[in-house]
Amino acid sequence: MNTVVVGGGVIGLATAWRAARQGLSVTVIDPTPAGKTSHVSGGMLPAVNEQLYDQEDLRRLCLASRALYPTFVAELEEFAPAGFRRDGVLDAAFDEDSLNSLDRQQAFQESLGVRTERLTPEECAEVQPAFAPTAGGLLSPDEGAVDPRTLNAALLTAIDALGGTVVRKRAVRVGDHTVVLDDGDEVAFDRLVLAAGCWTHQIGGLPENAVPEIRPVKGQILRLHSDPPLVSVATRALSKGRSLLLIPRTDGELVVGSTYEERGYDETVTAEGTHDLLTRAAEIVPGVGALRFAEMSAGLRPASPDELPVIGPSTVPDVYLAAGHFRMGVQLAPVTAVAMAAYLTDTAPLAQVLPFTPLRFG
Repeated sequence: MNTVVVGGGVIGLATAWRAARQGLSVTVIDPTPAGKTSHVSGGMLPAVNEQLYDQEDLRRLCLASRALYPTFVAELEEFAPAGFRRDGVLDAAFDEDSLNSLDRQQAFQESLGVRTERLTPEECAEVQPAFAPTAGGLLSPDEGAVDPRTLNAALLTAIDALGGTVVRKRAVRVGDHTVVLDDGDEVAFDRLVLAAGCWTHQIGGLPENAVPEIRPVKGQILRLHSDPPLVSVATRALSKGRSLLLIPRTDGELVVGSTYEERGYDETVTAEGTHDLLTRAAEIVPGVGALRFAEMSAGLRPASPDELPVIGPSTVPDVYLAAGHFRMGVQLAPVTAVAMAAYLTDTAPLAQVLPFTPLRFG
């Protein structure tokens, strides 16, 4: 069976790789595979976030993906390193209100069976010596992060090794079991997965409302570098009602993110965004100003109308959606890939993905 995946971000690549492992013939269509949102993403993998407190279905989906991650990575690393580390996530509070919020988070995580360790200010300083004084923290020792750039490179390597094809062109229209490309060429499919992030609903040829609108939400992210690394553990720094992500890489890179901007399809890197992230980072890590500036980049998070993932068959026969993962594309890649491979091979998907059917939008 010939499966075509439109979209070469982490969701599309993970879906294509899993489908190829299931024995399907796979073609990925994307003008710049691994070059958009997931290329910019920080890749933190916390057990929970504030969105999960009152979103039971999303919580179950995230926990299912968390459970799948080690196997997902182990299978992928048969082909190439995946950049996954599970050496803890620290939530560090820098004021009393943030410290109080950790009480709720700890109780919530422990109710889900996720290990936590409450840290005093002194213990936080031992974990992160470069930080300004904290009010305390919460360490989740079984969580971690993945470098999406390394992950995507591994997925491309694995797809190629399994006989998959990557077409570096843009899909403009869906015809009768064909995808029309921007140069007029056509690619035939038996089944089609649309996984083009916030560009998914712009692909022509489908009936009205077959694909919900996936709106873009801009995020700018900063990359610094030091040797040795200044920050040792992936951290959410909580201060003044906001959180700042600080994600270290093994090569000394420090990812600082990110902004949240409703700017349509604007992918411009701005002085304002750079200043905001540097200012906030300097409040948390006083020595950050001495680090080498490596990169400032911007990506577009794909948000569905209800800001929840869209996974499964559409109203159009043989056309499936894997989009709308918003801020959790890297986090939900394993469970989405497993679910899509099940749909594509006519086997029962995981129960956790059923609430995220595209059909919920009517």
